[in-house]
Amino acid sequence: MYGGFASASAAPIIACYGDSITAGYGLEAEQAYPAYLQHDLNKLGYQYDVRNLGTSGATTKDAVAGLHSLLALHPAVAIVEFGGNDGLRGLPLSQTEKNLDALLSALEGAHIRVLLAGITLPPNYGADYIRQFNAMYRRVALRHRVAFMPMIYQDLIRQPGTLQNDGIHPTAKGSEILSRTVLRSLRPLLKK
Repeated sequence: MYGGFASASAAPIIACYGDSITAGYGLEAEQAYPAYLQHDLNKLGYQYDVRNLGTSGATTKDAVAGLHSLLALHPAVAIVEFGGNDGLRGLPLSQTEKNLDALLSALEGAHIRVLLAGITLPPNYGADYIRQFNAMYRRVALRHRVAFMPMIYQDLIRQPGTLQNDGIHPTAKGSEILSRTVLRSLRPLLKK
């Protein structure tokens, strides 16, 4: 015990496993959404150790390749946020879906509760591709029976000051909002 709290290693781990949105691209570590999530959970009396396993530029293929690092932590819960880079690069949706299936199957096999966070693409990718891209997340979530948040940015849309100048990555303010969005879908998976 330190300062009245159990040590971080004693608390069950929530692994935030994702790309640059999770990593906090362009931000300080304490401005990425996982840091805000830790703060929000503490405030609500949850005893979890939130770990940021985000990697800028990562695709679903990278997520599968890095699974050993995630599994080595033995998290109680994993928030999976991948696919945006696949979509932005125009990778075949069948391959992205196959990778997400492999990722979620491995987490299921390790008895890790999962929240799958979807993302969408900019309008210039075309309505058909975007519709198929969004539907892919829903199919994967249903197939694996995991908690699902269709659009991680749902509360950022049309809010000024929430995205960096690139129009893709959240600002610190955006990350704070992301944390609250994630928390709504995450709470049913947590224990006090």
